[in-house]
Amino acid sequence: MNINNIGDFIRETYKTKEFIPLHAPSFQGNEKKYVLDTLESTFVSSVGKYVDEFENKIESFTGATRAIATMNGTAALSAALYLAGVGRGDLVITQALTFVATCNALYHAGAEPIFIDISRKSLGLCPKAVDAWLTEHAVLNDDICVYKTTNQIIRAVVPMHTFGHPVELDEIVAVCDKWKLTLIEDAAESLGSYYKGRHTGTIGEYGALSFNGNKIITTGGGGIVICKDVMQGKRAKHITTTAKVAHPFEFYHDEPGFNYRMPNINAALGCAQMEVLTDFLNEKRKLAEHYKKYFEGSKYSFVKEPEYAQSNYWLNAVLCENIDAREETLIKLNEQKIMVRPIWKLMHRLPMYSNALRDDLNMSEVIEARLINLPSSPIKII
Repeated sequence: MNINNIGDFIRETYKTKEFIPLHAPSFQGNEKKYVLDTLESTFVSSVGKYVDEFENKIESFTGATRAIATMNGTAALSAALYLAGVGRGDLVITQALTFVATCNALYHAGAEPIFIDISRKSLGLCPKAVDAWLTEHAVLNDDICVYKTTNQIIRAVVPMHTFGHPVELDEIVAVCDKWKLTLIEDAAESLGSYYKGRHTGTIGEYGALSFNGNKIITTGGGGIVICKDVMQGKRAKHITTTAKVAHPFEFYHDEPGFNYRMPNINAALGCAQMEVLTDFLNEKRKLAEHYKKYFEGSKYSFVKEPEYAQSNYWLNAVLCENIDAREETLIKLNEQKIMVRPIWKLMHRLPMYSNALRDDLNMSEVIEARLINLPSSPIKII
């Protein structure tokens, strides 16, 4: 199998000679109808029926206690951190192998990341590595987890479900319970993914979903805060809508809030996308099987869902033999106008997070050097 063979296979899969994107949105249902309805109603901003409907659809699909719509996934994660009490000077455990939005949300909350290595089976935060780092560097003082060197509070753990593959949540929950830490799931990429039958984002105290244009469904820009507790769900709605107290005409806000509301026009698009989500998930699973079968026995190793989970396979991926093979594959396929990409640079390689606390990150570095994402737009495989 050479790189030209791979390009031919992808072109045959997508049945086009044109540019093949990494993940394009698909509009095949009521998107236009619902968006036009918002225009005709004039309710295109933060008030309108589609916002409530979209939240209800997410709650029904995921089994979440409460789902609050926001303007994007980063806003959802920021709100979750705020609800969890993460503030200035706090430390938060997360993974270096993630999209930068995870760390940006921490930064703007005034917190600092601790980068811990990933598990090979999930490509997400490794619970054994988290516990090992805490055992060496942390102590419990009156049920508060403290970094021994600086006495900073370690407030939360934020794993990210990489490409939709759920992390080892039972083990991470156990570590959080042991060290009195709040679990916040960065589930931005994992709508339609399940850990032992439970939807991602619903197992931690909070979760955050994203509906950017490249996600499995899109609202153009949008996110969801998932809350396990009913009262925290009410609080999430309050703080993301500028903390305005309901009144027929007065403007009274009882705490500093966020203007994170999802516009009705975006929610309308999301409602239509939710109607075809199951079709997208079925198509993406078949595409993943298609890739998996093709790469069997080759020098490329297809990234499969963990045995304990059902992944949405948001982005399909393969591991190359080494970094040179990765670079050659990236260059040649992109020259053929087939969009493939490397995984994100590890967060500690970025200037603003270069001084963050971290462990050895050995597995993270292996994956960074070898992984390539393949075109993953939903498509019917015949």
